[in-house]
Amino acid sequence: MSSNLKIQGARIFDGMGWHEDAVLVVEAGRIVSIVPENSAGCTGETVDARGHILVPGFIDLQVNGGGGALLNEQPTLQGIRKICEAHARFGTTALLPTLITDTCEATTAAIKAGVEAKAAAIPGFLGLHLEGPHLSVVRKGAHDPSLIRAMEEPDLDQLLACMQALGCLMVTVAPENTTIEQVKRLTDAGITISLGHTDASFLTACAYAAAGARVVTHLFNAMSGLGHREPGVVGAALATGTLFAGIIADGFHVDQAAMAIAIRSKQGPGRIFLVTDAMSSIGTDLTRIHLNGREIVREGGRLTLHDGTLAGADIDMLSSVRIVHERLGLPLDEALRMASTYPADAVGIAEQKGRLLPGTDADFIILTPELALKSSWIGGRKVFETTVHM
Repeated sequence: MSSNLKIQGARIFDGMGWHEDAVLVVEAGRIVSIVPENSAGCTGETVDARGHILVPGFIDLQVNGGGGALLNEQPTLQGIRKICEAHARFGTTALLPTLITDTCEATTAAIKAGVEAKAAAIPGFLGLHLEGPHLSVVRKGAHDPSLIRAMEEPDLDQLLACMQALGCLMVTVAPENTTIEQVKRLTDAGITISLGHTDASFLTACAYAAAGARVVTHLFNAMSGLGHREPGVVGAALATGTLFAGIIADGFHVDQAAMAIAIRSKQGPGRIFLVTDAMSSIGTDLTRIHLNGREIVREGGRLTLHDGTLAGADIDMLSSVRIVHERLGLPLDEALRMASTYPADAVGIAEQKGRLLPGTDADFIILTPELALKSSWIGGRKVFETTVHM
């Protein structure tokens, strides 16, 4: 399949608005234009998408695994390839493979694999998300407390050294184990700092946001809650306009009413966006997986340690979009923005991804009117197509 093509007849959402019976024109892997049907010339192939919906490909900034691979257990180029391929089957065309708190050796291996994946131009690989180890033991969640520690100079040097090679790097930290000065140095280098797994106060979270922290990791989960006298990290995430916040919409991590309240109350321009927090079970029939030597059980849509602690999520991005659209009642265009436009904005790649505008990467998916996936495209090339008749 050529990367020069036109896709015709679809209802197209470009990240901002809808185009009816339109044609998407792609050249050299980038969007050229969206024009009325029968008015577009193209030197490449023509794809008939009549009766379907074409939207920006999903961007997932927190993906622990998929297709049987967990980054912690397989911090290799092949592991990252498996993860990206697995999530393309559910509409995700760009993602950050995410390393949960682990040893220094595992972190180094994951960074090396990420640099290799970037150099190899693995379809769907956006960069890395290092979720820990500089978190709070009090809010550890499923993270191994024996591996949580303060950020030291060698850690900071390692992050600064790999940023340019990776292109996109997100690091989740807690103020309990990271200083404001360290956050400033990291964000000045272009690294996206996210606050998570922290019991910090509202004022502390606001101070870290002022220092450059840009995101909050899985809103509500593993953080100080919204109280009427101490608004906590949740309050800071909602009240601070510069902060974006990821949210897990599987129905287990956050109650639907809480999700709806948060979305309505979030101060902008920062927005709430969807993350899957997916584990290696996605795209497989696995019922048991392992993290740091501990068993995680998959049952009833949940992933838990043996003590009942949630350990990642068993959901894909397309299912997340359906949930916020169908159960929360969000307009479809807003649900789609939460899975593409807003995460692109959160990590500063809006000029390349998250919208189907001239010059952006031709990362898009084709859906049925019922929001079932027909195909996924990265850089104008089809990377997945369902074999089920629609």
